[in-house]
Amino acid sequence: MCLLAMSNSLLQSAKKVILTEAQAVMMLADGLDQSFIDACQLIQNCTGKVVLIGMGKSGHIAGKIAATFASTGTPAFAVHPGEAGHGDLGMITQEDVVIAISYSGESDEIMTLIPIIKRLGILIIGMTKNVNSSIGRISNVHLDVSVEKEACPHNLAPTSSTTVALVMGDTLAISLLINKGFSVDDFARSHPSGTLGRRLLTLVSTIMKIGDDIPIVSADTKLLDALLIMSQKTLGMVLITNNNNILKGIFTDGDLRRVLETYPNIQSLTISKVMTPNCQSISKDRPAMAAVQMMDEFNLNSLPVVDDNNQVVGAINTHTLMQAKII
Repeated sequence: MCLLAMSNSLLQSAKKVILTEAQAVMMLADGLDQSFIDACQLIQNCTGKVVLIGMGKSGHIAGKIAATFASTGTPAFAVHPGEAGHGDLGMITQEDVVIAISYSGESDEIMTLIPIIKRLGILIIGMTKNVNSSIGRISNVHLDVSVEKEACPHNLAPTSSTTVALVMGDTLAISLLINKGFSVDDFARSHPSGTLGRRLLTLVSTIMKIGDDIPIVSADTKLLDALLIMSQKTLGMVLITNNNNILKGIFTDGDLRRVLETYPNIQSLTISKVMTPNCQSISKDRPAMAAVQMMDEFNLNSLPVVDDNNQVVGAINTHTLMQAKII
């Protein structure tokens, strides 16, 4: 087979896989019914944790669903059914809810654990293709994750079925997130490390320039003198305040270009004549990401930071945010 023919064949195979799995997910959406609502209510009423159990490929899906639950406000963990029979079952308590994932619904490793789980009075949500399977019959709530066919051309390798199970888990987790009002701040507390946590948790107060690093001038300052201060402070702006340090306006690098195009002689200009009054500002207690969003919305490169009395307490710009790895 020539290279071009092989490339075309690979692309066609890839597209067929994607379309097959996409169709399976769409069928899942069409098939949601009261059982899904019952499962959500069962999980929401749980006073313990959600325990995910699956064998083989379903075990990998169980781990991912447990991680999604945990990061979106529903305490959860995954247990390998083989290890559970050798001590890990002690991690499960009477307050927990078990989600048993098995496409066939006949996993021997899971069925071995069912009598003990039932004896503890733990409620079970089964995710299988058949409500009349062994796991389907013993489940308090059954979620249908059946698919017409796997993406595997031999209809053997778990592909569409594992995708649908994963999507069902995401659907449960996000539906519960929305129902309980899980906020961005709540999400941030679950993700304190790395880029995501830094972006969500960092406050303006921790990255803003303060004190002598803030480029501040009075309204009667000559433009040329204001430009000198703007150059020295390297924030690409100067803030204009009154005697009580109350913000009156801002002048930026971008404003300078417009001034040079408008005024042939800038020697006698004062900063008050060319500043932008009633400018955008932000509180030091706001998340740094709020500053990013405000700067994007109003096409700004810098922001003054003010207190409740509109007195200047700091300043930030795009470079400040980049240094803090917020953007």
